[in-house]
Amino acid sequence: MEPIHLPTPNLPKPLDIPQMDLKEPWTMVPSYRPMVIPPADLEAPEEVKKEEKKEEQPEPPKLKIPVIDIQMPIPETAVVVTAVTTAVVAVATTTVTQSLFEPIKKKVQKQLQAKINKWKEKRKQKKDSSES
Repeated sequence: MEPIHLPTPNLPKPLDIPQMDLKEPWTMVPSYRPMVIPPADLEAPEEVKKEEKKEEQPEPPKLKIPVIDIQMPIPETAVVVTAVTTAVVAVATTTVTQSLFEPIKKKVQKQLQAKINKWKEKRKQKKDSSES
């Protein structure tokens, strides 16, 4: 028997396609340090001595009024600054709003007075007509 002779196909060479390297996606995972909360019934061991803290607060400065012989405590700077700021803002707001609302108030007052006068005239006319 004779071997079968198959023709070999003439195929073109494969195309050279460059490979793209894709990196794996990544992200920064948020992390935190765990917070340790002691139990509510936590007590110090018996061997530990408690420290006694004595913080003496300095005596507030005082203003001596010589005529009436009274010592008046001077408030702290923060308190004075807060009070002065509040007073300045209140006065400025009142001044500005008063100048804005004064003309409106006058117009409204004139209109109300005109309506009251008309009402009084009508009432007077009704009284006069009922008396006749």
